[in-house]
Amino acid sequence: MSDFKTIDSERVSGKRVLVRVDLNVPMKNGKVTDATRIERAAPTLRELADKGAKVIVLSHFGRPDGKRVPDMSLRPLVEPLSKAVGKPVAFAEDCIGPQAEAAVKALKAGDVLLLENLRFHKEEEKNDKGFVDQLSTLGDVYVNDAFSAAHRAHASTEGIAHRLPALAGRLMQGELEALDKALGRPRRPVCAVVGGAKVSTKLDLLGNLVGKVDKLIIGGGMANTFLLAQGIKVGKSLAEKDLGKTALEIVEKARAAKCEVLLPVDIVVAAKFEANAPHRVVDAAHCPDDQMILDVGPRSLAMYEEHVKACATLVWNGPLGAFEIKPFDAGTVGLAKTVADLTQAKKLLSVAGGGDTVAALAAAGVENQFSYVSTAGGAFLEWMEGKPLPGVAALIRAA
Repeated sequence: MSDFKTIDSERVSGKRVLVRVDLNVPMKNGKVTDATRIERAAPTLRELADKGAKVIVLSHFGRPDGKRVPDMSLRPLVEPLSKAVGKPVAFAEDCIGPQAEAAVKALKAGDVLLLENLRFHKEEEKNDKGFVDQLSTLGDVYVNDAFSAAHRAHASTEGIAHRLPALAGRLMQGELEALDKALGRPRRPVCAVVGGAKVSTKLDLLGNLVGKVDKLIIGGGMANTFLLAQGIKVGKSLAEKDLGKTALEIVEKARAAKCEVLLPVDIVVAAKFEANAPHRVVDAAHCPDDQMILDVGPRSLAMYEEHVKACATLVWNGPLGAFEIKPFDAGTVGLAKTVADLTQAKKLLSVAGGGDTVAALAAAGVENQFSYVSTAGGAFLEWMEGKPLPGVAALIRAA
């Protein structure tokens, strides 16, 4: 994908560069508990600073609803951000107005400044024209490196791109290039793995994928709804009985598009959803009335692995079973390791995303062995659903 400009496209030395990143990280007692997003934002900030830019970092944190909430200040992120970037980071008590302006004016080439939480102003989420004007006056160039917020048309993710030269940061660039290879212009055959609890949350996703991929593996509680729709009893399993007709329509749409839908042929069942509960493997058509399906069985896993081995590209969103507790993580972990092995052997391009998916890959110890793992959550899901992302669209228009 070359429909957008990157930070290679602009001379930034001596210029004020507004960089939108996503520092909405987990915190406990004022301390960051997972610095992944900070670490992923650092390379772009470091590169711009090394090129002599005056780097001004923009981010939201939490949902303060336009009010100044002390617990949602970005000040506690100064130290971890400084550590990740490898140089001191200054802080401004606001993101617009006199305090922000004075902090920006004090910057020298190569300096990095973090502005206060954008969402302390209700105008940010409203993409207010006046707020966009105030943010824009602080910079000469705009860099969007927050794909995870690109599905929101906010002032800092979409509005500024219409006022300043707009570029994609390294994280945004990497994400867009990976996604383009996965579903935009993929090497075929393409396989999608879609799991999770409910079909209702992923109707748009399934509807889009069946027209784009060659094989669709459906797992988790979603698979139960598809089995039930085909007249197969699922005992006490999580299933959406009212979506049976919808599930059959998705299967029919897939058949018309020559997309093969793969459902479990054997299942792991238990009477209770708890760690190490007594369990057994049964045929997918023979779930006992007093049991629930908590994972795919070994025959299903072997079948999925054979299909994946025949593919050139794979996209993954959602686990195959209740991966959070053992031994019901076996299906998800087993397939994740196979995908990782194929990826490392250069036989498969693999792109995964979504909160549960990232957690599942981490549990399997393979989160660094896929071609690309997106931490974007909602933006990744909307991209898989085929929806336009305002933050990305603005970069493309600016190119």
